[in-house]
Amino acid sequence: MTIRLVSQYDYPKGVVVITGGWSAERHRSLLSAQAVLGALHGMGVRADTVDLKTDQRELGGRLDGVDTVFLAIAGRGGEDGRLQGYLETRGIDYTGSGVLASAVCMHKLRAKSIVRAAGVLTTPVATAVSHQVKVDVEAARIVDLLGPDIIIKPVNEGCSVGLRRPRGNDELIAALLDASSTDLMAEAYHRGRSISVGVLEDETTGRLDTLPPIEAETAGRVYTQAAKENSDLCTYRCPAPLTDDVDKAVREQAVAAHRALGCHGYSRHDFIITPDQRALWLEANTLPGLSHKGNLARMAKAAGISYEQLVSHILRGARTDRRAQA
Repeated sequence: MTIRLVSQYDYPKGVVVITGGWSAERHRSLLSAQAVLGALHGMGVRADTVDLKTDQRELGGRLDGVDTVFLAIAGRGGEDGRLQGYLETRGIDYTGSGVLASAVCMHKLRAKSIVRAAGVLTTPVATAVSHQVKVDVEAARIVDLLGPDIIIKPVNEGCSVGLRRPRGNDELIAALLDASSTDLMAEAYHRGRSISVGVLEDETTGRLDTLPPIEAETAGRVYTQAAKENSDLCTYRCPAPLTDDVDKAVREQAVAAHRALGCHGYSRHDFIITPDQRALWLEANTLPGLSHKGNLARMAKAAGISYEQLVSHILRGARTDRRAQA
């Protein structure tokens, strides 16, 4: 895949990098913005940052005269379609997926139902957690449906925020009580290897290319938020040592999910590879982290794509009219 670096002549008005925000992924967003800003400045592109949280009151004015925004942000408010919708109304080009795809991918249950309908193999059973009944009754329903070994996580958070694997009924009830104000989902825990695949979309031809799969190994066998944020808790291998059949399966399913969900520009797809070598799709990330140590940068490097090339590719995708794709 040949990627030409962007320059100041491609963006004479400069670029605004929107980052921060108020979600639980704020720290990851700021790290992404720092790396992106450094790459843009290194390529001679004038770029400034706007923090969606601290600069919220000045957001409108800070975007006056701006025609291109690089989204280095994650989580609710920045990745769920709300920010994308605002930029659409302002007529400002932005990186990543559009309003609908962003909203759908952020809601894990809806995303899973869509990709399953498209023929992608997913974890077989997932259910929304009800807060309308007594917690012990809901806990009993979840165990009856999924079995005793389950994962509890927010429906609309990324980076494994709030993910828990309760051991026993008391821990399950505690997990439900701790997140009683959050929309939760439950699914059966599947023992296996954590694999992610990046998808890059050519902004002119629409061709989808996959990056080498990456494996995250953790001592606890669950790829938690703590493991993602602390390299001492996780070991990465890229390209992941997969059989030819499994490598082909995760790449094909990542592309199929990207298309089914209507993603644009780039995306990252997470899988569990079970002991019997089934690749089960877990979720999509429309604005994956872009720090130098992030999964997408690691996968790009394994494919021979420099960090500056990755940023250039993502930025060029901002110029596509998503409404014309609908």
